Amino acid sequence: MLARRIIPCLDVRNGRVVKGTKFKDIKDVDDPARLGKYYSDSGADELVFYDITASNEERKTSLEFVKKVACEINIPFSVGGGVSTLDDFKYILRSGADKVSINSSAVKNPVLIKEASERFGNQCVVLSIDAKKNEQGSWSVYIKGGREKTLLDAIEWARKGVELGAGEIVVNSIDEDGMKNGYNLELLKMITAAVNVPVIASGGAGKPEHFLDAVKHADADGILAASVFHFGEIKIMDLKKYLKNNGVEIRI
Repeated sequence: MLARRIIPCLDVRNGRVVKGTKFKDIKDVDDPARLGKYYSDSGADELVFYDITASNEERKTSLEFVKKVACEINIPFSVGGGVSTLDDFKYILRSGADKVSINSSAVKNPVLIKEASERFGNQCVVLSIDAKKNEQGSWSVYIKGGREKTLLDAIEWARKGVELGAGEIVVNSIDEDGMKNGYNLELLKMITAAVNVPVIASGGAGKPEHFLDAVKHADADGILAASVFHFGEIKIMDLKKYLKNNGVEIRI
């Protein structure tokens, strides 16, 4: 059995790590490189950085913070936000990132997933899905940092993304983002059952039990969180020990 991964998520705006609730009420947290090093030293398995306003502002990912992070940490990390071309993949990977996360651009141009996978390998291509439950009881895909609803169904989009070459799926429930009530296990279970690549749970962690639930009940390969780590509510090594004591294969 592969070890499950604990992944702090760092949303970056104007060169600073920030955190909000349901993609709103944004608060300043810290410097990306400094916080990234702290997590690397604290036992995180990977990191995810999102330049959260790049797509909405129709600009490219800021490579400056990516290079600084790469100099400070010794664990894998992925970067997303404003990625729309193969050159964007190239520059982010050359700046030191191990993976590139795409969301809005993949919806607008699904062929980008295929082209990036063929050129850089599917292990470098992460499809990030922001989903929100709709009136029909299914989940709609949102783009531009949760600002714009699409006609795509989240489960079908995850399946299509993997067919095109995505090597990993990050599932973020907008309804649960920053709420600390737990991950959306129903959505997670449907996506882990639909694809054969690693699925990362995102949006809603508030206590160690929520991380355990994502593994035990939804078979998440990685568990991503932000505010509980940023504000010191959960320490990564304490969380890992808790998961290990509850039968989860984890790196300590």
